[in-house]
Amino acid sequence: MSAEQRETTATPLNTSLNASIGPGASRVELNVNGRAIPVTLDPATTLVEVLRETLGLTGTKVGCDRGACSACTVWVDGEVVSSCMTFALDVRGKQIVTIEGLAPADRLHPVQQAFIEHDALQCGFCTPGMVMSCARLVDRNPSCTLEDVQRAVSGHLCRCGTYPNIFKATLAAAARVRKSREDVR
Repeated sequence: MSAEQRETTATPLNTSLNASIGPGASRVELNVNGRAIPVTLDPATTLVEVLRETLGLTGTKVGCDRGACSACTVWVDGEVVSSCMTFALDVRGKQIVTIEGLAPADRLHPVQQAFIEHDALQCGFCTPGMVMSCARLVDRNPSCTLEDVQRAVSGHLCRCGTYPNIFKATLAAAARVRKSREDVR
C-alpha cells in the first residue's frame, strides 16, 4: 500500500476540538494559509514539524528548537507564536499563517518589500520570523515607532546583526501602509 493510500485510509478525520486525542497518531484538520488541510500526527508533534516536514512549508525555520530565537515565528489567530513551542494539536480550529501565506502569490507584503529595499537580511535564516513579527506590528499599528519595532523583534536572534536595517525597513513599510490607508479614506 502506498503512503498516499495509507493516508486516505487512516483513521477518520477528527474535527471535534473536544474529542479525545492520542496516545497514537490522530487525523486532524489544520487551517494553514487559508486552506483546510487534513494531517495525521502524533500528539507530541510541534507545529513547525508539521509545517516543514508534513506540508513542505520550509519558509518557517528551526533555529534553536527551544523558543529562544524566533526563527520559527508564525501567526496563530493573528498572534505571533513560536511554532517550535506549539503543539500542532493545540492549533486545531485556528487560523495559521506562515511566511508563504503572508501575501498573495503575485505580490509581497509591504514588510517583505521593505526588507529587500533596505537590505534587511544577510544570510536570511532569521528573515521569515523577523518578517512575520514586523508584519504583524505594521498591520496592527502603521504608526509604530522605533521602540515598537525594537519590542516586536526583541525575541529574535539575528546572527548577522542586521537589526539597524530591519528597523529602517519596518518603519518604511509602516509609512507605506499608513499612506495607503490614508489614500483609501
